[in-house]
Amino acid sequence: MPVTPSTQAPSAVTPVTEAEVIAAFARREHAGRALAGDVERIARAARAMAARFHLGGKLIVFGDGGAGSDAAHVAVEFMHPVIVGKRALAAVALSNDATTAGRDGEVGGDGGDASEVFAHQVRHWADASDMALGISRDDRCVSVPRGLRTAGELGLLTIALTGGAGRGDGRGGEVADHVLVAASDDPAVVKEVHVTAYHLLWELVHVFFDRLGPPAQGASR
Repeated sequence: MPVTPSTQAPSAVTPVTEAEVIAAFARREHAGRALAGDVERIARAARAMAARFHLGGKLIVFGDGGAGSDAAHVAVEFMHPVIVGKRALAAVALSNDATTAGRDGEVGGDGGDASEVFAHQVRHWADASDMALGISRDDRCVSVPRGLRTAGELGLLTIALTGGAGRGDGRGGEVADHVLVAASDDPAVVKEVHVTAYHLLWELVHVFFDRLGPPAQGASR
């Protein structure tokens, strides 16, 4: 039996619904403006990353929980740029790797300490010329800061993306060279700000990379 389109006009947006939409945008406004206010910090991080890429370093990305998907997204952005003419830059997401299961099948390798899951991999994957980007939705995560701290000890450039109402005093700030904070306690908003932040990093890394001239022999292509 054919279905005919309804001739009934859509119901009008009620004041309650309109208020909910306005509130949804308002929850994002502060975090978005705070990120825009971090322009100098973002530029410094991108410039430092470009210098490492220029010398042949690779980007190692990791994130806890749902931020693991962001880590994969970042690695893909750098390895397979969607904009024609942009070069691929070496990047790997630890969250994608089955070797996160350590000895005897326990996550975190020796001792089975889950908080060591990223630090364990950084020790085995990283070179001193590399970069580590750790992503966490809040400042209660342990594994990401520990991974960043280990990376710093090995000489890597470290970048943290974290969240938490813009306090900027999370554990990421204690262990990373560059810290970008999504100024919200709402996990969904933090996720959205992080996506914007790492897209900005990707774009600006290419800007600075191009200004550095021909890359070093053996550098990412």
